[in-house]
Amino acid sequence: MPISSGIPAPAFELPDDTNTLRKLSDYRGKNIVLYFYPKDDTPGCTREACNFRDDYSAYERAGVVILGVSPDSVESHMKFKKKFQIQFPLLADDGHKVCDLYGVWGPKKFMGKSYEGVLRTTFLIDPEGNIKKVYEDVRPAEHSHELLAELGLA
Repeated sequence: MPISSGIPAPAFELPDDTNTLRKLSDYRGKNIVLYFYPKDDTPGCTREACNFRDDYSAYERAGVVILGVSPDSVESHMKFKKKFQIQFPLLADDGHKVCDLYGVWGPKKFMGKSYEGVLRTTFLIDPEGNIKKVYEDVRPAEHSHELLAELGLA
């Protein structure tokens, strides 16, 4: 179960798609959309990333940072980002430590099989570093528009 809103966002440091280490604290003073997704270049994850890409200028104008996190490798993120021309950092959590920290690694089912994986979840983090809102059971096709509305940018 994801951690809840109203608490400080747990600190972390992960490599991005260029193998540059990114810390959550690097973005202090800005609103942050921290979204966790299961896997690069899969239908739902691609749709979600591309919707953020398509709406990116609205986020950027408002000074909102978007960070995508999945257990994929730096190389996978690099290919995914290039293929779909994604403008924001994708962070590689290949040991799923940050997923565990945020409570978004857990049991899933697909085609009758049970397994452990990323529970698609987004955290809206305020400029002071606190979790303002948690979005669970995200619908990839509508999620970016939902966040823009929440931020008063739609």
